Amino acid sequence: MDVSASNRRQFLKLFGTAAVIGSVAPDVLAHSGRSIGRKTTSLTILHTNDVHSRLDPFPMDGSRNAGKGGVARRATLIRKIRQEQANVLLFDAGDIFQGTPYFNLYKGEPEILAMNQLGYDAGTIGNHDFDGGLDNMVTQFGKASFPILIANYDFKNTAMDGRSKPYKVFYKDGIRVGVFGLGIKPEGLIPRSAYLETKYLDPVEIANNTATQLRAKEKCDYVICLSHLGFKYNDSTVSDNVLAAQTRNIDLIIGGHTHTFLDAPVAINNRDGQPVWINQVGFAGINLGRIDLTFEPGKAVYSSGKSVEVS
Repeated sequence: MDVSASNRRQFLKLFGTAAVIGSVAPDVLAHSGRSIGRKTTSLTILHTNDVHSRLDPFPMDGSRNAGKGGVARRATLIRKIRQEQANVLLFDAGDIFQGTPYFNLYKGEPEILAMNQLGYDAGTIGNHDFDGGLDNMVTQFGKASFPILIANYDFKNTAMDGRSKPYKVFYKDGIRVGVFGLGIKPEGLIPRSAYLETKYLDPVEIANNTATQLRAKEKCDYVICLSHLGFKYNDSTVSDNVLAAQTRNIDLIIGGHTHTFLDAPVAINNRDGQPVWINQVGFAGINLGRIDLTFEPGKAVYSSGKSVEVS
């Protein structure tokens, strides 16, 4: 799904509106009126989704994606941004595996090692990450230098038990950023032999509970959900749009699964009438998502968000 440039304009317009609102009523953006440090702090969120083992750029064959993507070019882009910005976090929203011969031959090892080299801070689990089975997931994720975050998969009685975390809190220049992961329902999408006794827990309920814990107990200033639920569906299936509307305390949803190309984040009001920003950057590492945030004492002010082509 392509989203027109009008959404980007709306996003930036709402950013400006948010800054004005925040100066009058800080709790509108901070969700709880909590204090966010004593100085202005900037934070850049970078993200990918559905890379699907695409380590090389697409071939120069005249196709739509010819020459785009590639882990080396992504590394160069990320390195440049880190040189320019003091506080950067890098996340992935799942489906790291499957899609090129790299996975067929090496079962996910080069993908994980590449992410280690790029300095990913966390990732979540997509349905295709089960393609090698749970034992392979243990082997490959065991090589990761970053945590695998998934709150709505119960891996008890499987090889993955204790190999993931529901969430993690990151600290950047006085800002506490809580991040948790959500996966899609395995039944009908993943062979039972691949996920075995893994239990799927209701993502809306889990998201509400986890986000509340991050906000209240962990005192997070900003809450991010790494979601592999999909951007939007034409039925009642839980998507990122549904998740945003039915939850509280989430500021940003970094999505995957539906390979949706957004040129800028879109906003869905949550149960408290506050905007939850949703972003997704297609598939195969063609784009890198970038969201620049500015935190001021007592409130969070958005700056900009866009999709950067890796080419």
